[in-house]
Amino acid sequence: MFSNWFLKSFRVLLLPFAVLFWLAVVIRNWLYDKKIIKSISFGLPLICVGNLAVGGTGKSPMVEYLVKHLKNRFKVATLSRGYKRKTKGYALAKSDTTAIDIGDEPMQFHLKFPDIPVAVGEERLDAIPQLLHDRPDTQAIILDDAFQHRIVNAGLNILLTDYNNLFTRDFFLPTGDLRDQRTSSKRAHIIIVTKCKNDLSEEERKKIIKEINPLPHQQVFFTCISYGTPYHITKRDFRFFDERTEVLLVAGIANPRPLKNFLEERIETYYMMSYRDHHIFSMQDWKDIQKRFDGIQAEKKILLTTEKDAMRLLKFSGEMNGMPFYVLPIEHKFLFNQEHEFNDIVIRFIQNFKHLD
Repeated sequence: MFSNWFLKSFRVLLLPFAVLFWLAVVIRNWLYDKKIIKSISFGLPLICVGNLAVGGTGKSPMVEYLVKHLKNRFKVATLSRGYKRKTKGYALAKSDTTAIDIGDEPMQFHLKFPDIPVAVGEERLDAIPQLLHDRPDTQAIILDDAFQHRIVNAGLNILLTDYNNLFTRDFFLPTGDLRDQRTSSKRAHIIIVTKCKNDLSEEERKKIIKEINPLPHQQVFFTCISYGTPYHITKRDFRFFDERTEVLLVAGIANPRPLKNFLEERIETYYMMSYRDHHIFSMQDWKDIQKRFDGIQAEKKILLTTEKDAMRLLKFSGEMNGMPFYVLPIEHKFLFNQEHEFNDIVIRFIQNFKHLD
């Protein structure tokens, strides 16, 4: 609690830097709004998934959700920046690609959907033509974390905001978590409030919609986190664990709180090794994880990590020696029976796109 208080106090002291950051963002958006800097459109449906803040709002699970529900209808591809990869420029995932080549989240997409083109590129304006050159039959591209990058004009913008940290209550970096103006939410076609309580009431739903104050054409949806059955990091077999199992949680994600809540509700004892978001695990990190796990005296014990972290830990598969190391999958679950409504909006966007062959 003290550390949280100290962190909040320290971030308040950074207010002058937040004002400078706000000014830079306002000028940049003004240049785009006045078309002094022009956004480029492409002749196929582009679906952008993004947010206004740094940190985890569930962008990767939303990209996966879209791929899962679109891949049997259309030839879709994903395009990400490839954050924290060791390479530069455009790259298309292949059979021998690793997270070091394309980043942990794109690698996650590639392993889950091996038949779907998964590309990365810092400059989306250059990467999109290269992706279409490599896969000319592509009918729609899902842009991962691209909302604030206005150089490319997406036809459908899906904006995510965390229920526990709505953009309407946030402030600019580094005092807050915003990296874009709150008013930029008006550029979205769909706004999704993520990581909601499973039992979110209709009354609270209406209050949040009123607070967001969407434009008439904007749709607001609500999702909660749904965790799947853990699967072994290398063998891919599934396992249920009971409340007597002791868990060592290894997590390098922006917001581990929902994951910790999930464990607290289901097991008696768990331990956590926490790392920065997108942390690149070293051999020393792996030795520390092994040592901590070996120190747990319980008869039933497992290692548990997120799918994002698993992409960066797979390089130690040769060192695992049959360890009970499991991955916890995550997905969005729409509240208020709005899943089909959301799906229909996305499908109609692609079907009715005027350039689609």
